[in-house]
Amino acid sequence: MLHAVPRRALPALGATGRTAGAETRARRVLVTLGGGARPVRCHATAEKAKGKSGGGKKQKEKKPNPLDKYEAIIGIETHVQLLTKTKAFCSCRNEYGAPPNSHVCPVCMGHPGTLPSLSAQAVALALRAGLALGSDIARHSKFDRKQYFYADLPKGYQISQYDEPLCSGGSVQLHMPDGSGVREFSIERAHLEEDAGKLTHGGGAEGAGGDRLAGSEHSLVDYNRAGVPLLEIVSGPDMRSGREAAEYGSELRRMMRYLGVSDGNMAEGSMRCDVNVSVRPRGQEAFGTKVEVKNMNSFSAMAKAIDFEIERQVGLHEEGRAADIVQETRLWDEGKSMTYSMRKKEGLADYRYFPEPDLPPLDVTDDDLAAAQAAMVELPHARRERLLAEKIALKAACTITEDLETCAYFDAAVAAGADPKQVANWVVGDLQAHCKNERVGFGDLPLTPALLAELIALIDRGVISGKIAKEALPDLLAGGAGDGSVEEYVRSKDLVMISDEEGIKAVIRAAMEANPGQLEQFRGGKDKLQGFFVGACMKESGGKVDPAMLNKLIGPMLRGEVE
Repeated sequence: MLHAVPRRALPALGATGRTAGAETRARRVLVTLGGGARPVRCHATAEKAKGKSGGGKKQKEKKPNPLDKYEAIIGIETHVQLLTKTKAFCSCRNEYGAPPNSHVCPVCMGHPGTLPSLSAQAVALALRAGLALGSDIARHSKFDRKQYFYADLPKGYQISQYDEPLCSGGSVQLHMPDGSGVREFSIERAHLEEDAGKLTHGGGAEGAGGDRLAGSEHSLVDYNRAGVPLLEIVSGPDMRSGREAAEYGSELRRMMRYLGVSDGNMAEGSMRCDVNVSVRPRGQEAFGTKVEVKNMNSFSAMAKAIDFEIERQVGLHEEGRAADIVQETRLWDEGKSMTYSMRKKEGLADYRYFPEPDLPPLDVTDDDLAAAQAAMVELPHARRERLLAEKIALKAACTITEDLETCAYFDAAVAAGADPKQVANWVVGDLQAHCKNERVGFGDLPLTPALLAELIALIDRGVISGKIAKEALPDLLAGGAGDGSVEEYVRSKDLVMISDEEGIKAVIRAAMEANPGQLEQFRGGKDKLQGFFVGACMKESGGKVDPAMLNKLIGPMLRGEVE
């Protein structure tokens, strides 16, 4: 059952901190990226251009954009829940969606006299992620206690890693989907820690609450999540816009999913991003005051939250109120498309870190590293590089590498002998549309990679046309081929293309006999009617006539030169 938390048990939060004239400012803004500028969300449409005056359009003078004078500095702390069977420091099950407070024990609840025991599986997954990021793995690291009081932290402290993280350095590389090139975002560190419980706020007057502490009548806490292993991945301050941050987060999630480290489900909280945003005048080396933004459950929400926060801070600079930008934690309100103040941000000294006395240092062995290396797979960036080398378009390469299941299907079809570009066209076109509509994965398709390769081969050999193949696809996706081959299927359905000369002549004769008026007009000089007869032949044959042979024979037959 959920534990009700008395109101006095929760620390008071700060005021909303909304800045009049800054948070509600209605204007069109641009975020500069790589020398160019792109529009982002605006709170009001721009003033319409004035009409004609004196016989011509009067050009409105372009006003300077305040954002062009500033540079945004963005870093992200990503909390990745690890796919372990148990929690980080006890034997309770790590399972999302279980009844509230059903996976708890004296250890994760912080009862006196209990001792933690580190999950070996959590360490193994963290090592796997560290290798994928290109981090330096510490052979010797330790755990620390991070002291703070909140109702979702039953021990009164969090077991984390402070000055000796498991992983240091590294980077995330990705192809920007807009074609602007490859970007590399640095990783400062990745360390193991435990998650806190989940608070739900409710009740209160109409319009209050909404799962917020302010205005709510009660708070419920579920400790099933308390103690779940996390890998916190801290990026460098390398992003400059919400779009860049969203692309970085998406690529990081793909990497974790490829490796089986995490499912990366943001809606369920198994991947959560805290974003640090500051702005500074262009040319200034010193960073501005950073603000932490939380409560974003999708990458699109993260991009919007960042762009809003950039605009808010720039607005304060422009008003001469840069001192009003304070180090604080703000929450993103998706409904209102704005951030609001939650609390003033603590400093490191406030957490009073000290070494965890109940856990020995973590020593990584050669066997540990070898096991992590053996579990590595080809990562998304490397796969995209391989697909681009096959002359596959960037957009298609990004779609194919979105998840490991789609990649595996593509690779298996190519391994079965199909041309990579043709496989890509089928995968990102009809097959992906089917998977989305039916909410299935590529691994669930009755049309196996081998059958797709055979279908493509039949088109290449001229056994069936591409049009017929697309028409037959729904039946093949429903398992129409059964245990047989695609060729057996198309022959049983009489879908084989008519490619012999006599067969095509018979179709042309039938079309001529069915349209005597058009034939007379053609022979009277209306040559354009040849296209009409091509269509008539396709209709007569059900689209099975070989187009090349048809175009070769139809002209002479229509003119009466050939019977």
